[in-house]
Amino acid sequence: MIISRTPLRMSFVGGGSDIPAFYREYGGAVLSTAIDKYVYVNINRKFDGGIRLAYSKTEEVDDRAKIEHRLVRATFELLDIAGGLEITTIADIPSRGTGLGSSSSFTVGLINAISAYIGRYVSPAELGEQSCKVEIELCGEPIGKQDQYAAAFGGFNLIRFNPDESVQVSPVIMRHELRAQLQRNILLFYTGITRSASSILQSQSDAMKSDRIKRETQQRMVQLTFELQRELQAGNLENFGAILDENWRLKKSLATDISNQNIDDWYECARKAGARGGKILGAGSGGFLLFYAEEEHHLAIEKALQLRRVNFSFEPLGSQIIFYNPTST
Repeated sequence: MIISRTPLRMSFVGGGSDIPAFYREYGGAVLSTAIDKYVYVNINRKFDGGIRLAYSKTEEVDDRAKIEHRLVRATFELLDIAGGLEITTIADIPSRGTGLGSSSSFTVGLINAISAYIGRYVSPAELGEQSCKVEIELCGEPIGKQDQYAAAFGGFNLIRFNPDESVQVSPVIMRHELRAQLQRNILLFYTGITRSASSILQSQSDAMKSDRIKRETQQRMVQLTFELQRELQAGNLENFGAILDENWRLKKSLATDISNQNIDDWYECARKAGARGGKILGAGSGGFLLFYAEEEHHLAIEKALQLRRVNFSFEPLGSQIIFYNPTST
């Protein structure tokens, strides 16, 4: 039996610049962190040589070509796995449409677990690259690359996406006390709304190709990643909320379906209650809301929003094999 544990992520600034339509021309950058919410993938040998999958539904097939779950089918093809496996998954939070990168965390964890099953170690860089190949190339998802690398590497990083398709993951170096204070100042709320990111990201991708103003807006969001990196490495949290706020207002202008009236109302309500800035996580239109505020304002923000608050911690590690018993496989 093999079990992988892969973290979810929250991104702060630069989202959307990891889409090929943008980074292949200008280069992109995202500042994000992994968090202690996970996707678990459990793999065991199946006695009869078939394939059994248990996620939000159950599949049992005798050939990988018959697998309905596109990410699993593409991963089997990429790693040339014929069958003989039983795979189950568990997630700490709703597994789709929440803006925390759960689909990519699942793909990274699946590749990591299957690779361990066949006796092959995969580095974080390989995990990021292979999961991008599964989601973007084999499944044709109109998504970016940030989620895969955040899940594979873990930690608090500035991730750069270069026109030549290379990806650089650079830890943001800051004092322990500052990191702890930053974590305490961030509030995470679940809106209860789930959505598919694909259509939102597709409209952003189309806009990058045809709209100069939107390209310039995205370029400013990339600049904000480096500004925020410098602030944190200089030991300064004073401008964290303002940078988040600017990034959110820029992001909303990229596509009409990134926000909606509910999200706008929640955002302004939190600002009036003391939040310095925030954003919707992921592509937009639902999922989790993130806010930055000094701790003395947290209770007022919670009361104003009346949404479910989710506690979290920054996660320093990426996808891990947490149980490995090759004799049972």
